[in-house]
Amino acid sequence: MAMNACWLLAIENGFLKKLCLRLCPDVSIFSYATEVSSSKKIAEVGSSNYEWECQKKDHRIYSYFSYCLASPAAKSDCIDEPIGASSTDNPDEGIENTLEPRDRVRTGPSYWSSKGEKDPGVPETLTYRLRSKLCVIDEIRVQPFEAFFQHGYPIYSAKTVQFRMGYSKLSQETRIDTMHNAANSQKSADDNYVWTYTSPQYQMDQENVLQSFKLPRPVICIGGILQIELLGRVQKQEMAGAYYFCVCHVQVIGHTLSPVFDADTTGNPVLKYFPDARPCAASRSALVEEAGESMWCSFVRRIMQLVLRCLCRRWFR
Repeated sequence: MAMNACWLLAIENGFLKKLCLRLCPDVSIFSYATEVSSSKKIAEVGSSNYEWECQKKDHRIYSYFSYCLASPAAKSDCIDEPIGASSTDNPDEGIENTLEPRDRVRTGPSYWSSKGEKDPGVPETLTYRLRSKLCVIDEIRVQPFEAFFQHGYPIYSAKTVQFRMGYSKLSQETRIDTMHNAANSQKSADDNYVWTYTSPQYQMDQENVLQSFKLPRPVICIGGILQIELLGRVQKQEMAGAYYFCVCHVQVIGHTLSPVFDADTTGNPVLKYFPDARPCAASRSALVEEAGESMWCSFVRRIMQLVLRCLCRRWFR
């Protein structure tokens, strides 16, 4: 009976949604959550049990969402493709080179270079699309480029670096046109995005190494767009008499929440839950499958204990 009361209390008070907000404040941007399933019947608006069914739906969605946020997951590079750079010095020094794992390719060194600026305070940005519209990001890695073919082996790093995450306001067709339109100004390009998270500024060392910038907490990138802003040019190219940024490698470390969760960002962001989807590849071994189920059961027990403690405080205070 206590367990039934425990779950009723959790459902009526939106306990799991509040837990998600505590774990990751980015969840607050969702206007609502919806369940996409062939086996779930949706209660009609105005029916006697409509509000209760909505509460149960939110409980189901946020119970698994909080589990995905709180449970350890295998991390990897989440970048899917480059979208564009605020400027590029030469066609063979494009942003796509930052995803090349090698330092050199057949045609020579692999790196992105900005255009030169007389003012070292002019910033630059690199924008990428991630593998999913919902990725949990822990750290970003950036490696400045060392020009080994120039006198003194200068390193074209930044003083500081900052990261933004968010979603595009454009339709899929417009996005494709924008990606291939290098004439767009950076101001108009920035107007195409809604940034839901902006990181603190991190100091970048003038060293030719892959530098790790760990976020203060795991962040949900809602919409699958990540932008790197480079601030403060430190290296001047003597022959050109201008300051440049050059980057050879970029990695965005985290894990995706797809295919179980997705985000609809065509209007106000909506969290979409697909309970029939498999959380990982069908080729998982039975042992891994069993371990995952065991972790989920353990998580549910912990949640029930936590809710039961809240219930006891309410009864006996």
